[in-house]
Amino acid sequence: MTDFNIEVGQKLPEDITFHMRVRDEKMVEQGDENPYQWQLVNSTDLFKDKRVVLFALPGAFTPTCSTYQLPDYDNNYELFKRSGIDEVYCLSVNDSFVMNKWGDWLDIDSVKLIPDGSGFFTEAIGALVKKDNLGFGPRSWRYSVLVNDGVVEKAFIEEGCEDDCPADPYEVSDPYTMMQYIQNESPVGQQYELNLEDGLGTEEQVG
Repeated sequence: MTDFNIEVGQKLPEDITFHMRVRDEKMVEQGDENPYQWQLVNSTDLFKDKRVVLFALPGAFTPTCSTYQLPDYDNNYELFKRSGIDEVYCLSVNDSFVMNKWGDWLDIDSVKLIPDGSGFFTEAIGALVKKDNLGFGPRSWRYSVLVNDGVVEKAFIEEGCEDDCPADPYEVSDPYTMMQYIQNESPVGQQYELNLEDGLGTEEQVG
């Protein structure tokens, strides 16, 4: 695969099942050492009647994803909420065990981690690429989208999408680019003026 594009007005893939391990508080109270249950989550339900920021990345525990992209989105989650965003989702072609452990390792509090373990959603949206050059196998190309009720309002896709890409570009799928759009161009977000924080605790004025 060497070409990937998401069109404005495009509907996200529907009726794709994500296999998620969800914490069960009753099991916690009972002292269970592994208080998680399997939950099947439908992609249609994830986006229905919601205004969502979805960002996808090549893999849990990888450097750019762990140092910048996921922590920075999580650090700015409340600012996204105050700008009219209902949820922020992080999707990767990893299983739920890996995604949950990664979230724990990074102390992720708010961003919802979506395990596309078999890559069905990623393949359906056209973002599945080979990363055999790194021994990863099939993974997602890096992108972010603003979605209203399952329909794409805006997409930011990193350039150079190709199989076995030697680089890992991260220029436009960051939270700052997304918030710039929400505040300055999106009809819902233009009423807000927000400060975004990066993973190092510095601030960048938007607007």
